[in-house]
Amino acid sequence: MNNREKVFKLMNHMAEEGFILGRVVTEQRGAYMVMTETGESLSKISGKLRFETVQREDLPAVGDWVLLSGDGAIIEKVLPRTSKFSRKKAGNEAEEQIIATNIDTVFILSSLNDDLNSKRMERYLLLCWESGANPVIVLTKADMCKDSEEKKNQVENILIGAKVVTISAVNQDGIEELRPYLSEGKTVALVGSSGVGKSTLTNLLVGFDVQKTKDIRESDDKGRHTTTHRELFLLENGASIIDTPGMREIQLWQGQEGLSTQYHDIEELALHCRFTDCRHLDEPGCKIRGAIDEGTLSEERLEHFQKLQKEIAYMERRGNKRLESLERKKWKNIGKQRKLKY
Repeated sequence: MNNREKVFKLMNHMAEEGFILGRVVTEQRGAYMVMTETGESLSKISGKLRFETVQREDLPAVGDWVLLSGDGAIIEKVLPRTSKFSRKKAGNEAEEQIIATNIDTVFILSSLNDDLNSKRMERYLLLCWESGANPVIVLTKADMCKDSEEKKNQVENILIGAKVVTISAVNQDGIEELRPYLSEGKTVALVGSSGVGKSTLTNLLVGFDVQKTKDIRESDDKGRHTTTHRELFLLENGASIIDTPGMREIQLWQGQEGLSTQYHDIEELALHCRFTDCRHLDEPGCKIRGAIDEGTLSEERLEHFQKLQKEIAYMERRGNKRLESLERKKWKNIGKQRKLKY
C-alpha cells in the first residue's frame, strides 16, 4: 500500500455516495490541484459553491478535504475542518487569509541568527493556539550559532507552554525530535519568515528534494523568498507536510483564545482583583500590580498583553462589520435572482 492509499484508507469515511473524495494540495489563481486516491486532478469550484460563498473561509484551502464530481474536475463541497491556521490578509482590508487547514501540528520556524525575534514568534504562536493545532517552535541553523542552547532557554522562558526544538539541517541534529509529529495520517504545517529553512526541512522530512532552497543574505541575515505558494506533500508513511511562503506581516485575525492560552498567568491574576472592572493601573487590591511589585510579573509582559488585546478586539470589530456587509450583499443578490426568475 503506497502513501496515498494509506491516507485515503484513513479518510474514506468522509466520502458521500456519488462523489470522489479529495484533498487540496495547492491553490493558484482560483484553480486547485486536488489529490485523490487514484492521482491528482486540476479542479475548479462549482457554480453552486461559489454562489453560496459569503466569506473566504467558505472556499477551499490547502489541506481541505473536498467532495468532487465530473471525474474530479469540479469541487462541490468543502468538508468540515478539524483546524484552520489563518491570519489577517496583508493590506488594509479586514479579510482573512487561510494558510492551511486540517493540520495537527504547526512547526513555527525561526533561525538562530540576528533575525531571531521572540515577539514575531509569539504572534505565530497565538495564531496557532487559535487554529486548533499544536505548536512546536523549531529553531534552525544551530550549526551557525555558538550559544544555541542559551537562546533556546530564552525562547522557552518567553513563549511559555510551547515545545522548543533546536535543529541543524547541515548535520541533521534534532531532526529525529520532529518525526513523532509525522505519524501516519497526521499533517504538519511549516510557517516562518523567508530563509529560515522551511523548504530545507520539508526536503529532509519528505526524504528527497521537493522544494527549491536558497541561502539567507549574509549582509543582513534576512531571508529570500523561495516558496511562492502553499503546497501539501505526502510522506511514505502516510503523513503530510504543508510548506508555506515566508510571511512579512503577521497580523492577527482572531486570537482571544490564543491570547488566553499564552497569557493565562495574567488572566488568572485578573480574576482575583478586588474590582471586576479593574484597569490594572493604581486600583486598590489589583493582583496584577501586586505581582509586578513582587517581581513575579514584568511590566513589559503586561504591556505586550494589553497591546495584543487591543489589536485583537479591533480586528474582531472590523471583521464583524465586513461579514455583515457581505451577508447583506449575498441576500440582495438572491433577491435579484428571484425577481429575474419570476
